[in-house]
Amino acid sequence: MDIIERIKSTVESSPIVLFMKGTPTFPMCGFSSRTAKALKAIGAPFVSVNVLEDPDVRANLPRYSNWPTFPQLFINGELIGGCDIALELYESGELERIVKDIHRVAG
Repeated sequence: MDIIERIKSTVESSPIVLFMKGTPTFPMCGFSSRTAKALKAIGAPFVSVNVLEDPDVRANLPRYSNWPTFPQLFINGELIGGCDIALELYESGELERIVKDIHRVAG
């Protein structure tokens, strides 16, 4: 499986996927930390991918998503954006609504 197919498979494997530097428990950058904390604050179950552990993902995810920076938040297979967008959605209550809608549809 080539790297783009692997990224696509990861994005589609879970309703919420966060590609970040580090892990939610041990984030390696402030932007990744803030995004993971926002997801945790609303109780969103999410899969995280540490891009620092996989140079191929780190190098090719921006090409897949057409988004240059990390973290990158995907919901239902679609790129939501990075830290600033995720925090904007969180602060407005929209992120929580999106997450609840996912679980209402899935459940």
